[in-house]
Amino acid sequence: MRLGINLGYWGAGMDADNLAVAQEADRLGYAVCWAAEAYGSDAPTVLSWVAAQTERIDVGSAILQIPARTPAMTAMTAATLDSLSGGRFRLGLGVSGPQVSEGWYGVRFDKPLARTREYVEIVRKAMSRERLTHQGAHWTLPLPEGPGKPIKLTVHPIRERVPLYIAAIGPKNLEQTGEIADGALLIFFSPEHAEETTLAPLRAGRERIGQTLDGFDVVPTVPLAIGDDLTALADHFRPYTALYVGGMGSRTQNFYHRLAHRMGFGEAADTIQERYLAGDRDGAAAAVPHELIDATTLIGPVERVADRMRAFADAGVSTLSLAPAGFTREERFAGLRAGVAALERAGLA
Repeated sequence: MRLGINLGYWGAGMDADNLAVAQEADRLGYAVCWAAEAYGSDAPTVLSWVAAQTERIDVGSAILQIPARTPAMTAMTAATLDSLSGGRFRLGLGVSGPQVSEGWYGVRFDKPLARTREYVEIVRKAMSRERLTHQGAHWTLPLPEGPGKPIKLTVHPIRERVPLYIAAIGPKNLEQTGEIADGALLIFFSPEHAEETTLAPLRAGRERIGQTLDGFDVVPTVPLAIGDDLTALADHFRPYTALYVGGMGSRTQNFYHRLAHRMGFGEAADTIQERYLAGDRDGAAAAVPHELIDATTLIGPVERVADRMRAFADAGVSTLSLAPAGFTREERFAGLRAGVAALERAGLA
């Protein structure tokens, strides 16, 4: 099992620390550094900045938002980043959520699965440097009855096939991801619930194309906090869990709330959502069960984290992307080093 580092969003006043964390992860032998985007910092600019100041670590988008760019623009960006980084780019895609898609980009959040499938098909074709033609429900290339003609990408990616990932949570999206992608970007992954919530649909998608999960990159982002007081460490992640389960989306469109239900925390998830949407964020955080946090994070002394890492590996995780707790680079550096120590102690390095 390989380690990754998820830097999240930039632009919150910690950009120099984020770069230092990426460089330290590079020095420690981490496999990949991910950057996110929502409606603040964009991922390609961040990743080019990181790639220019690191040597070995891959840089990955977690995610490039599908409503933000045409598929041809995404192919151009991926090819450019792969070329500039010396073949170190990983392309992560996702549809985002209805609030961002419709409120920020002005793109209807309709038929997300069909849109994703078509988007990936066009990106793959453009990246292969074929002359680009496509006839679909969402995109037609070239446009009919106009001056457009099939053209091909002029940039040559370093690799013949840039790894393509999809951020997936729901069963249907996971199944499609197994079918059309090289890896899955996951959140709130629990080894104890992995088979029914994640692996079964991924496996079904792989079987649809005559493949298995061998070689398919299963990549959860997992918060990490090292220490002896499990209750205090779990409390550190209460606001984070409450935000996603209770407030990341509307009452009827919250993928993380649904995931908590599938994991058996339905009653608690409903309480968290009710309180969060009513403006009681402290109450929502207090309603998060310790068991949910413990199942979806890495908390405790290095020995306990090592045991949990074995559980993640046994559950099929191939790249474990850490999100170390802390607001200073020193705290996050300590988390990076503890992650390596735990991986070695677990015998997974």
